[in-house]
Amino acid sequence: MNANPYMIGFGIAEILLSQIPGFDQLHWLSLVAAVMSFTYSTIGLGLGIGKVIENKRVRGSLTGISVGTVTQTQKIWRSFQALGDVAFAYSYSVILIEIQDTVKAPPSEAKTMKKATLISVVVTTLFYMFCGCFGYAAFGDQSPGNLLTGFGFYNPYWLLDIANTAIVIHLVGAYQVYCQPLFAFIEKEAARRFPDSDFVTKDIKISIPGLSAFNINLFRMVSRTIFVVLTTVISMLLPFFNDIVGLLGAFGFWPLTVYFPVEMYISQKKIPKWSTRWLCLQILSVACLIITIAAAAGSIAGVIDDVKTIKPFKTSY
Repeated sequence: MNANPYMIGFGIAEILLSQIPGFDQLHWLSLVAAVMSFTYSTIGLGLGIGKVIENKRVRGSLTGISVGTVTQTQKIWRSFQALGDVAFAYSYSVILIEIQDTVKAPPSEAKTMKKATLISVVVTTLFYMFCGCFGYAAFGDQSPGNLLTGFGFYNPYWLLDIANTAIVIHLVGAYQVYCQPLFAFIEKEAARRFPDSDFVTKDIKISIPGLSAFNINLFRMVSRTIFVVLTTVISMLLPFFNDIVGLLGAFGFWPLTVYFPVEMYISQKKIPKWSTRWLCLQILSVACLIITIAAAAGSIAGVIDDVKTIKPFKTSY
């Protein structure tokens, strides 16, 4: 099927939502996205368990997809790409500080975020492990990149429709949560460089009957619209979800989730160089760097392989 109309529709929705001025005004969208995430994960897990019960056996093996279904080289690249997909799931450090800035005190923001981070990592890990394991047990070597597509020809169809709708709503919200810090950085830098420009700094107040007044900034509207259009076009050029997610996860994981936090911790705690704790932290950092390089290599190999079968902007298949 041709996915371009859906990508364009998603882009239009994001252009509208991108006009929300700041991260602190996204709490409702973030909450909806979180609920949707739990919804489709629970449905996927339930269907996976049901499929295993229906099959009356566990498909697949402990060593993963069998050589023959794919070549040995493809299996290695896919394993590396999977590391990138996992890394992407935990690369929330980009927005961690932005979230902490919106947390009310007391108790202290740091204490609240420690608890929230621990709970979110534990819950996320459990859901992903269960979905991954039961999805593979249900379909074995034929497991799809998107678990829900494996149930495409099975009842109940309405449950799948709910799950897929939840995915769309979740991604709409997630896009904004991850992009708003970038938008804020660009606009802050523009205001610093061009403080006397009305195009950059002036807000135009628009009154909407029945609603509170809405401030429109021309620079914000134009820059955010251009950004969304560019990401939409790139998505249409490279419509490979798992490969691109793996690539983004690989690029963002080590520097933002591992290296900078580790170095900041060492500096803050004044950990002596070559001490046992310092060495352990550096080993952790180097190990994650190796994982990042492997994940990037696997994802790039996947993109190169997929490019051979895709014609950008093709309107029919």
